[in-house]
Amino acid sequence: MSLVHDPAAGRTGFQLAYGDTDTVGIAYFDIYYRWMERCYSTWLFAHGIRSGQMAEDLGAVTVGLSSGCRYVDTVEVFDEVVCQAVADRIGTTSYAVGFEFTRGDVLVTKGQMVFAARDAADFTKTPVPQRLLTALESLPAPRFDVQV
Repeated sequence: MSLVHDPAAGRTGFQLAYGDTDTVGIAYFDIYYRWMERCYSTWLFAHGIRSGQMAEDLGAVTVGLSSGCRYVDTVEVFDEVVCQAVADRIGTTSYAVGFEFTRGDVLVTKGQMVFAARDAADFTKTPVPQRLLTALESLPAPRFDVQV
């Protein structure tokens, strides 16, 4: 399998190494959070948005409300995995980005990060900025019916 890496499409491929696993070579749970953040931040960057500059660029910031993972299958050292960001839910003031981790065509883990938009000046609830909303709407729908 060749790893697919396309940040603008919300896709990041990687191969596990021993540092990603426990002592018996099975993926350690915290690696998924690192890859979800990497997939999300490089996807934003590919769409001209930097999390640390949202206040200046968009007049709003996003705050994380929750995150989670559901482990569906064992992933081991040297497995090649693709993390695909998907539009789990897009609301007016908040959104959930899903992360489907696949080995080949098999779902191994489903992650999710939920964000809320806040006004940069007073931190009150605000609509998701249009530039961010347009980017979110470019994400594919989930391929797998797995809830986090």
